[in-house]
Amino acid sequence: MRGIAVTLAIAAGSAAAQANAAAPSSPPPAPVAYAAPWVPNDTPQGSGPWPALMEPVPALPHHTLYRPARLDLLGTTRLPVVVWANGACVNVGNRFRPFLTEIASHGYLVLALGAIGPREVESATSGSTWRGPPAPGSPAARAIAEGRMPAPGSTRTPPPETSPQQMIEAIDWAVAESTRGGSALAGRIDASAVAVMGQSCGGIQAIAAARDRRVKTLGVWNSGLFSDDSRPLAIAGADVTKAALQSLHTSTIYVTGEPSEVAFRNADDDFDRIGGVPVFRAWLDGTGHSGTYRESNGGAYAPVAVAWLNWQLRGDVRAAPMFQGPDCDLCRNPRWHVRKKRID
Repeated sequence: MRGIAVTLAIAAGSAAAQANAAAPSSPPPAPVAYAAPWVPNDTPQGSGPWPALMEPVPALPHHTLYRPARLDLLGTTRLPVVVWANGACVNVGNRFRPFLTEIASHGYLVLALGAIGPREVESATSGSTWRGPPAPGSPAARAIAEGRMPAPGSTRTPPPETSPQQMIEAIDWAVAESTRGGSALAGRIDASAVAVMGQSCGGIQAIAAARDRRVKTLGVWNSGLFSDDSRPLAIAGADVTKAALQSLHTSTIYVTGEPSEVAFRNADDDFDRIGGVPVFRAWLDGTGHSGTYRESNGGAYAPVAVAWLNWQLRGDVRAAPMFQGPDCDLCRNPRWHVRKKRID
């Protein structure tokens, strides 16, 4: 495989956020992911029909936008909205760039938490050593104001730089932009079709943000809630507990790596507790907490994300066979392992 190896701690940057899971005491070495080659921000990428670019959002300085580069080629297609929260709850919008660009290239407006950081954030040399400036209202911003941030070199885990409220701000912006006079996106956004998703620490934030009634589907990637109700607030600035899973109003998908990864058991436990809404649970052989996000076009995770969004936000029945039925596409794939409720 091409690219630079990304270790578990570097590629996800958030294993600590799931480390209290009841994982095996001595798991085997975590599989690695490989970083896609870097290209300039305005270079269209993705395998979808509308190659996408990444750009800042002047009205949202703590977010990054991914969208089809040629809006004029969309025709009558409108863009559903996907809001993404990062692993380690870092305020860096290009941390998951290949994965998010791939989604956008299939006709989605993707908003990631955090401004665009240096190119190294997208590669093996980024990891948890480079962190963005905390977003206003985040636990890290409050800790700085109160003089509680860990000193450089401290072994203490810094507070999250982002918050679930940023996800709500992104939804608010997209809804307003869909009708704002003079906006290049006016009339091109489907503000009735909104997904919230996140990885590891960001997955916890996505669960909290999914309480917003505008959200139509939830994606929890390499993540899950802790049985200790105090952990989500401390780790992700998210006031959400296991009890909240019973009140989910949206379809939900959980995706993790193989059983040795730190979020695996948390995700399984969440799946067991969820009732009343469709929920799909899948894990991929040979994959750790880092997932495949930084591989070219987002690796093996991206087609699953795109198909789920096409089915749940667009009602595209052509995407349903990946998940529906005893002989679903992922069910037949020997690398994927599937559990589901209210899907078939």
